[in-house]
Amino acid sequence: MKKILLVIAFVVVSATATFAQQLAYVDSEYILKHVPEYTAAQKQLDDLSKQWQEEVDQKYAEIEKLYQAYQKDQVLLNEDMRRRREDEIVTREKEVKDYQKQKFGFEGELFKRRIQLVKPIQDRVAKAIQEVASAQNIDFIMDKGKESTFLYANQKLNKSNEVITKLGYKPNPSLAN
Repeated sequence: MKKILLVIAFVVVSATATFAQQLAYVDSEYILKHVPEYTAAQKQLDDLSKQWQEEVDQKYAEIEKLYQAYQKDQVLLNEDMRRRREDEIVTREKEVKDYQKQKFGFEGELFKRRIQLVKPIQDRVAKAIQEVASAQNIDFIMDKGKESTFLYANQKLNKSNEVITKLGYKPNPSLAN
């Protein structure tokens, strides 16, 4: 009987220790708003994206002009001329789509540029989060970013400001969500 009670006591203590793990969260968007390099990188990426999109729009406008001219001249063109103009329009559309894919597609230039500019910043933030967790004996830190699944989060568990301080910046309460 004593052995059974001892085993039950051990199980209860073990279960309590398991559930007594430290838990906290950070808001990665809030943290990144405090990192000037991230804001600059985002602006650079936005400017690049806007420039490339304007180029795409201009190319599509040229194709539209070609198509309208073709529509207007179509009755006057012989079969061979009609086919050549149609082929030119189709070729131009394909070139623009390829250009779009090259710039904006998965693993396109914008994707590669984003990795080049943002990944080192994200790595610094991840390292700072790990250091805060280690220093405060926190077992789990979750992210309360844009795609948050938190239904409730106690503000006392928010370690975002500690991470910002660890990165060497001063938290700005006006940027809080």
